[in-house]
Amino acid sequence: MKDLEQLSKFDIDLKYGEIREEKIRDMFAKKTIEVKTERDWWETTGNIALEYEYNGKPSGVYKTESDYWFHRLEKKNGEFCTLVFPTPVLRELVDKYKDKKSKYVGDGKKAKCVLLPLREVFI
Repeated sequence: MKDLEQLSKFDIDLKYGEIREEKIRDMFAKKTIEVKTERDWWETTGNIALEYEYNGKPSGVYKTESDYWFHRLEKKNGEFCTLVFPTPVLRELVDKYKDKKSKYVGDGKKAKCVLLPLREVFI
């Protein structure tokens, strides 16, 4: 194997990419996922809605036992992208924003969601 000092930028980038590919493969090996789909509302508001309470009891992101949370964003013509969060990371984000960005939604306004600002997630 080449000495680290002799590796080209391409070799370093290739190795970096291969390690990340393996991490993505590991996400699907013996892991559980939760998938939520959000239609075009996210595009209008810049927020995604994450349910964490229903009828005063933990639900959604606080109730799931999944390892990863896939949040699929759609536009009128279908899928735009899918955000993937390790569930503990997403819970931390909900905890951070729920006191100032929560809203009751759905039929009967029984579900409490945090409106997670996408621009702040990626900063």
